[in-house]
Amino acid sequence: MAALGTLTGSGNWFSALALGVTLLKCLLIPTYHSTDFEVHRNWLAITHSLPISQWYYEATSEWTLDYPPFFAWFEYVLSHVAKHFDQAMLNVHNLNYCSSRTLFFQRFSVIFTDALFVYAVYECCKCINGKKAGKELTEKPKFILSVLLLWNFGLLIVDHIHFQYNGFLFGLMLLSIARLFQKRHVEGAFFFAVLLHFKHIYLYVAPAYGIYLLRSYCFTANKPDGSVRWNSFSFVRVISLGLIVFLVSALSLGPFLALNQLPQVFSRLFPFKRGLCHAYWAPNFWALYNALDKVLSVIGLELKLLDPNKIPKASMTSGLVQQFQHTVLPSVTPLATLICTLIAILPSIFCLWFKPQGPRGFLRCLILCALSSFMFGWHVHEKAILLAILPMSLLSVEKAGDASIFLILTTTGHYSLFPLLFTAPELPIKILLMLLFTIYSISSLKILFRKEKPLFNWMETFYLLGLGPLEVCCEFVFPFTSWKLKYPFIPLLLTSVYCAVGITYAWFRLYVSVLTGPPVSKTKKQ
Repeated sequence: MAALGTLTGSGNWFSALALGVTLLKCLLIPTYHSTDFEVHRNWLAITHSLPISQWYYEATSEWTLDYPPFFAWFEYVLSHVAKHFDQAMLNVHNLNYCSSRTLFFQRFSVIFTDALFVYAVYECCKCINGKKAGKELTEKPKFILSVLLLWNFGLLIVDHIHFQYNGFLFGLMLLSIARLFQKRHVEGAFFFAVLLHFKHIYLYVAPAYGIYLLRSYCFTANKPDGSVRWNSFSFVRVISLGLIVFLVSALSLGPFLALNQLPQVFSRLFPFKRGLCHAYWAPNFWALYNALDKVLSVIGLELKLLDPNKIPKASMTSGLVQQFQHTVLPSVTPLATLICTLIAILPSIFCLWFKPQGPRGFLRCLILCALSSFMFGWHVHEKAILLAILPMSLLSVEKAGDASIFLILTTTGHYSLFPLLFTAPELPIKILLMLLFTIYSISSLKILFRKEKPLFNWMETFYLLGLGPLEVCCEFVFPFTSWKLKYPFIPLLLTSVYCAVGITYAWFRLYVSVLTGPPVSKTKKQ
């Protein structure tokens, strides 16, 4: 116990957690990697061997550069390290090139850049309310939060098996959140502005940042009832935030503006011709919508209400990334998804302004913006659920209600990522890692809130337990049935629809808690 106390006091336990997960990442190096591995190798080659004027025009590979300029410069910097490992990987015409040195370089580049994520988690732990801290190290909210973030199952499999660079990007986001909790608003705004120019998917949560910074930083005081004091508006603070956004944007987009290439850059960043859904269905509202359309089309064919020759050939379950027409229900346009997303986001934005709840209110709004965009956005990637899961971890260790929502969201969201790893050798790895993370999450949060009501009711428990039979059906039963050839989409459909129900439920519960929660009245300067 004395040794445990020493670890607790010195903070060595955090270093041990970070080192442990780093070693696990190293063990995952030989595992399967997706086409995203080739995507990033190609971007290394483009930025290294071509002038900047050709970066967003190069199309030798189908995996063209479609991230903002900061990420392109990130690849450029990496390429100058990569040339010391294997020069051949930097040849634009070496499509699908993957030598052992290329593999090790790209895998270790993800692990190395995760250092920013580790630092951001450390900063976030400082922002956590420690009132519920237990005597044991493992019962302390900061310890639990560190495990939930550092050992997050979804981030592990997406970055270190599937292959992407989400770790340092989420590090930037968590660092910006931590700075807002610490009332270092300018730093928080700067980190988020930089983040947007690394990966534009974070535009999903930009409304939360904009409204919160305007409400809590540009307006310096509130009335006794918590409403904004209009005469406290600071033009200096608005100008400082505007200057940050302008300078970061100028640094990122300036070279392409000078080359008159901004339209080309934006056409790569926002490819609306890719279709409503990604190759794998993201478990959102449109998954339910597509499934309903599929069911109605089957019923229509059986009852001879539909002409088989008039049914669109492109199927949402074929895994194609393209535009297509729904069979029975009205087809969805990018404008329709934008309107639905804005309608879903607006209530949380209004609450952030009219019912201020401090940094935690901002964090709730950020999560709702992420979830609403995930639920109703155009061509949403299934991996985007991590944009809600990771920040939700911060709330989960402070209130039992938030812990319950987090566990439902995390369990269903993580399980929805299973189709990303479809190869046999990775099957036991993903099942084992998810079981370990899920069991730890549920048990640690139950212990943390043991003096309060149970985290799940019977219906929620029944739903979560249903993921087990679903996995058995999809992975171990369906492949041996005659339906595999005729209806190959069924496992993906079942996974998406089942998880969409849980994520929709978590989104709804979080919204209810935000809309019904009391405002935090503060008359002094925030």
